[in-house]
Amino acid sequence: MQSPIPVTVLTGFLGAGKTTLLKHMLKAEHGLKIAVIENEFSEAGIDSQLLGDEPVQVMTLANGCVCCSIHGDLTRALYLLLERLDAGEIAFDRLVIECTGLADPAPVAQTFFIDEDLRDRYILDGIITLVDAAHAELHLTQAIAQAQVGFADRLLLSKTDLVEPAAVDALRERLSRINGRAAIRVVEQGRIDLAELLDVRGFNLNSDLGASLKPALRPVLKPATPDRISTLVLRTDTPLDIDRLSDFMNALLETHGKQLLRYKGVLNIAGDDRRLVFQGVLKLYGFDWDAEWAAGEARESVLVFIADDLPEATIRAGFEALSRA
Repeated sequence: MQSPIPVTVLTGFLGAGKTTLLKHMLKAEHGLKIAVIENEFSEAGIDSQLLGDEPVQVMTLANGCVCCSIHGDLTRALYLLLERLDAGEIAFDRLVIECTGLADPAPVAQTFFIDEDLRDRYILDGIITLVDAAHAELHLTQAIAQAQVGFADRLLLSKTDLVEPAAVDALRERLSRINGRAAIRVVEQGRIDLAELLDVRGFNLNSDLGASLKPALRPVLKPATPDRISTLVLRTDTPLDIDRLSDFMNALLETHGKQLLRYKGVLNIAGDDRRLVFQGVLKLYGFDWDAEWAAGEARESVLVFIADDLPEATIRAGFEALSRA
């Protein structure tokens, strides 16, 4: 059976540099066959002068990359690409979906949770969010811009050359408060090592959560005016009862599922030598058993929640109840 095609979702506020980055990706001699879906046709698109006004248009570029412009349903474009791939009309081994500046990345991510057929052929690799350092303070007054940061597996700072280093440092601190699990990188005029964008494995069910959070767990001062989106990290070395854990998560998602942008856990379950890993977007989540804990290894459960108007008191109380032996 063929391996699923990795999918990267590219988001960011208006003018942050998504199209510049995509042009760099498509023109670079990287040897990859990348398909790109623009989820809304615009005059500033990658090949707007070549792609017509049809609901879905597909063209192959000189270096073998594929460009697809869509005016309508994303699912339709995903299936269309697969049909042409299977028919031998096009070839690609990776897919990048560019969201419009005002788009919420949640529906795009959820597409790969909901549709079982698409889930067999594509695998969501990561959500990459561009942040315009020169205009971030203004952009982050918008809830959707904060949500784009909250959903991200990796944050790319553009236009850092236009602001003072102290302002960049302050922005990094703020982004880390909003999303404590996303690595932050700098992109210059759309140029960045593709290794920073591909194979992020942000949606893999694996146990690398603790390592990915270490840089973000340094103490930070809380701002006078907190952002709507924020991160909560919880830890315990008490083995968790799987039934009580399930009840806790079901109740939390029932009440606050629409607020929980991203969440992930690597858990020590009572009576089992394997790690339980899970993660989700809003009310949709998946889980699986991972490798066994190593002999002598500290068995620590870690949960991370990134949420809009984070229900911190509710989550902490429920988790503390779980952690009581």
